[in-house]
Amino acid sequence: MSKTRQTHLSNTDQRPPTETILYTPHQFYRRILRWFDQYGRKDLPWQNNPSPYRVWVSEIMLQQTQVTTVIPYYLRFMERFPDTQSLADADHNEVMHYWSGLGYYARARNLAKTAKIIVNEYDGDWPSSVETLNALPGIGTSTAGAIASLSMSIKAPILDGNVKRVLARFHTVNGWPGHTKTQKQLWSISEHYTPKNRCKDYNQAMMDLGATVCTRAKPACHKCPLQTLCNANRTQTQTNYPTSKPKSNKPVKSVKLLVTQYKNQIWLQERPNKGIWGGLWSLPEFEDIMAVEQFSEMHLRCDSKLIQSIEEKRHTFTHYHLDYQVLLIPIKRRISINTLEQLIGPGDWFNLHTPIEVGLAAPVKTLLETMKSDLLNS
Repeated sequence: MSKTRQTHLSNTDQRPPTETILYTPHQFYRRILRWFDQYGRKDLPWQNNPSPYRVWVSEIMLQQTQVTTVIPYYLRFMERFPDTQSLADADHNEVMHYWSGLGYYARARNLAKTAKIIVNEYDGDWPSSVETLNALPGIGTSTAGAIASLSMSIKAPILDGNVKRVLARFHTVNGWPGHTKTQKQLWSISEHYTPKNRCKDYNQAMMDLGATVCTRAKPACHKCPLQTLCNANRTQTQTNYPTSKPKSNKPVKSVKLLVTQYKNQIWLQERPNKGIWGGLWSLPEFEDIMAVEQFSEMHLRCDSKLIQSIEEKRHTFTHYHLDYQVLLIPIKRRISINTLEQLIGPGDWFNLHTPIEVGLAAPVKTLLETMKSDLLNS
């Protein structure tokens, strides 16, 4: 099989290192498309009537989340917000409620922002320019390329996690893809192989190949259309690529979360948009047990000896671990909303016997479901 050394990829001046030997686009994409025609996924929910809106929502949900997890959330989200206008008109808390459980909640906040921009600045019509799409909140270059290619059949390269893995193994690209140099190299390779015709099918095929064949662990190389050309397969170094992110010791933060319970009601706080669980509802947070005791005695008029420890757990975020202890204090009289908001910020009382239709932090959602079950069984 002949090979060509790529000497001109595009007018972006992003070229792989001179030692990277690239096949011709035709040598590469014809194998990908042939495989897609026979094995590619063609019945995913967002492939039905693939409008820019539907593809956009799916691509945002699929960031950091697997297809099997996304599908039920996507169907539920689409039933409530079937188009850009309905999402733009939606209340913030309702959007967060429908996102609860997917994590990485900045994605949901950016969805709402972008929907409003499309309606207010583009009259509800999605732009077809990758550059314009890329400038919208929460839409990166790869997501913009996916929207343009999958919903509008516009030639645009993509580089999501699955595509990175396929290309990094195919050319044994060294370096963590999060590093600028490595990322530029992978983008150049992706652009080189992306065809003008059938770009929609090609991009879907590349994502499918990474998700179902060229998987992170135990790749099924015998099923891969690129098997005979792949450097990693030839050298049996598949698990070395992509290069892992350099390890670092995550710091640990410890907090106390307080459940203030009046009969069947509990107090929840709305968190600021920035920071962990941004824009979600959670339990009041305190630095230590002393702060909880002081708050209980001074403002809830409760004996701190009544405080009970419900659970102690660790929740891991991208950059640190959060060790939290959940404390419960039952109160005999309900403190007014105004008083509590003046003391610890925006919040409200919620009845455990009725659905709580706001976005909840994942650990809090699990805790409340347990408390509700206990109340029903008591």
